[in-house]
Amino acid sequence: MQISSAPQVQTTAPRRIPFGAMLGSMAVVAALNGVQQGYLSPLLPSLGHSLHMTAAGQSNVYLLSRLATAVWMPLLAKLGDNHGHRKFLRVAIALVAAGSLLMSVWPSTATLSVGVVLQGAAVGFMPLLIGILRYREPGRRRFGVGVLVGTLLGALGLGGLAAGTLSEHSATLGLWVAVPVAALAVVASFVIPPGGPGSGERFALVPFVLLSLGLVGIVSALALGGSWGWVSGRTAGLFAGGLIALGAWILVERKTARPLIDLRILANPAVAVVATITFCLSFCTIGFLAANSIFLGSSPEKAGFGLGYGPQVISLISLARACFSIVASLLMAMVMRRIGERRTLVLPGVLIALGFVFFLLWHETFAEYLVATALLGLAMGSYEASGRALVVESVPEKDTAVAAGVNELALALGATVGAAVIGALIAAHQTGSGATLAGFDWVWSVCLGVAVLGAGLGLCYRTPRSSSVR
Repeated sequence: MQISSAPQVQTTAPRRIPFGAMLGSMAVVAALNGVQQGYLSPLLPSLGHSLHMTAAGQSNVYLLSRLATAVWMPLLAKLGDNHGHRKFLRVAIALVAAGSLLMSVWPSTATLSVGVVLQGAAVGFMPLLIGILRYREPGRRRFGVGVLVGTLLGALGLGGLAAGTLSEHSATLGLWVAVPVAALAVVASFVIPPGGPGSGERFALVPFVLLSLGLVGIVSALALGGSWGWVSGRTAGLFAGGLIALGAWILVERKTARPLIDLRILANPAVAVVATITFCLSFCTIGFLAANSIFLGSSPEKAGFGLGYGPQVISLISLARACFSIVASLLMAMVMRRIGERRTLVLPGVLIALGFVFFLLWHETFAEYLVATALLGLAMGSYEASGRALVVESVPEKDTAVAAGVNELALALGATVGAAVIGALIAAHQTGSGATLAGFDWVWSVCLGVAVLGAGLGLCYRTPRSSSVR
């Protein structure tokens, strides 16, 4: 079954607005993406107590958020490429704003569940914004992507800090953090100019359903495997079901004349290398964030390791990491011009590896931990900005959002797999009193190895012949 739509036709010349105004309005949307990602995590413990949510209920909210991301990404990216990036950017912003307002006005277990599903549409922001940037300002796209990534990462840190601070006064007050930012993003969406006219291709519903089922099965298995048991029948069944659905999706995509995602995009060497690097580096940075908070919050007197910090200090350290990420993302375009694309892709893996060497050898004082945190922050800004910029440069303009979406999916899956593996390592080495330093030594060592793998993959990158300096 396919949904058809007549191709869009650009009948008038696109309205020109200053680059600064366009980028500023896009940055507001990116800020909503960051706040949406960062503000709910510090709230859930206090919300769970206030709304009488069990630990399982809180975990289900996280799971719904991840599943929604897996479904929204291919849907919004493909519809944006087909029928206009700005149109579906506005749809995505409206969904996120509605979810944020719903949770704030009527906080309950049900509205939180619905709200995080609606907020999952934020995963489409970056692919759709990059699609507009590529059409409107191809010569300044790399700089624009760096600004958007820096804004996203900065808002992520600020959103978490603001929500955590407000939640000390009221468990539900922190939910309002996203509402004013969402309102600004709605206004900004009317300043952002349209992208290209869209390819006008029909949306393939059957491939979308198969891909969604495959991603939902795999993400669910990764999210629930720790509590169900990694070798349990339920975990294996979900994982196997997801793989079967993905296999069916590939078979259907090969036979259809209008695929949901042209498999040639996945086979494109540049896209494949960048997406794999993104997976590896998000595994050992974003996937490590929860374990990082556990270490920082552990008491040296009771646990024998850690720094004994409270939630507010941990949020400030996260904000410091975000500041380093902002600097790296803003400098990404210049660094790429100076040292080349391949070295730029290798650099963050090297920085992450050095950061985990610091964690392994020096982790007993704030100054030592800050050095490692700074290295990870610089790496996050670098690989998130460079990966998003480069992944779209080897595909036709009509596939821009889908290619960017592939990278977003790699980032999300890397973070999910990383969190699952790191959580399993900590659980495997904990005692009756909780996590142990031996568990963290394993975590840091595995992350070091994955970072080295990511850096090595960067050496495999080759600039596409069709690419020009951006």
